[in-house]
Amino acid sequence: MAEVERRMIAPGFVEEALDSVRRLGKSAELVLAKLELPPTVDRPISAESYGALWLAIAGELDDEFFGMGARPMRRGSFTLLCHCVLHAPTLGHALRRALRFLDLVLEDPRGELVIRDGLAQIELRDLGAARSAFAYRTYWIILHGITCWLIGRRIPIRLVDFRCAEPKQGTDYRLFFGAPVRFSQPFSRLGFDSAMLDLPISRTEQALKQFLRGAPANILVRYRYDAGLASNVRRRLGEMQPGAWSRFADLAAEMRMPPSTLRHRLHDEGQSYASIKDEIRRELAVDMLLNTSKTIGDIAAQLGYSEPSAFFRAFRKWTAKSPDAFRREGNSSLGREGSNG
Repeated sequence: MAEVERRMIAPGFVEEALDSVRRLGKSAELVLAKLELPPTVDRPISAESYGALWLAIAGELDDEFFGMGARPMRRGSFTLLCHCVLHAPTLGHALRRALRFLDLVLEDPRGELVIRDGLAQIELRDLGAARSAFAYRTYWIILHGITCWLIGRRIPIRLVDFRCAEPKQGTDYRLFFGAPVRFSQPFSRLGFDSAMLDLPISRTEQALKQFLRGAPANILVRYRYDAGLASNVRRRLGEMQPGAWSRFADLAAEMRMPPSTLRHRLHDEGQSYASIKDEIRRELAVDMLLNTSKTIGDIAAQLGYSEPSAFFRAFRKWTAKSPDAFRREGNSSLGREGSNG
């Protein structure tokens, strides 16, 4: 899959953003027309286009959180949030400042940092009924995007829980985060390795100006896609079948660097050779499950697994579902969309 394709935003997320405009009695079609987007967005759009849409809706509503908080996140709040965390000494300090800022601005939901079992978990609590999955996802995008930028590397996400029921485009949510996603949980949360909290912040005011010029498009895709060396590795692997992938030492030799250097530089980008291979296998698996009639055994073999059970374990880790259940739900969703077309 080409790099640009990974940076596309699913049409379901576009529709959810537009729903926030309609909910407040305004014209979504007018917003789309101003951006020269079609009145019906039925295919993925670029992160840049979605970023422009986010800004346009924020301008229309005077709310950078799509009207989904107890109070509006007035235009300029994101910029103030960035200034608030810029000079924090560590990621942990910056994250706590960001959560306090968002609590004051939004009032509800309220976020809290909880450290448990080696995970730093950002727990979101609603004062009333559960919000939409889109609301929680937007919160995570803002927080994860800023914190990744602050430390100059991706923060790998280990788990994502949603308090709400799974939306019809649940597959898009599972793919977006690159981590196990669960719905209908007691509360919403996002977790990552707690060791990341001790990483230092070393950004400047000038760097922040450049970051803000590209926002929010630059935080709409998972941060790892901005990393040059990881992208290079991903591109090399994408040009061959998983069964033909090089050993790490051989890959390093092909890239003309010592294995220790390659490992260190990938680590600085929040990546590893194993995680990149996992990501590509996951994308290939999803594509084959939804778009081919290949058996689970054939898919496992094509992805380089010695036996189907190993593929089952890996896929459940990626999506919290078995390959069979994922295929059934995906086909059912496509059938519903076809009947509504």
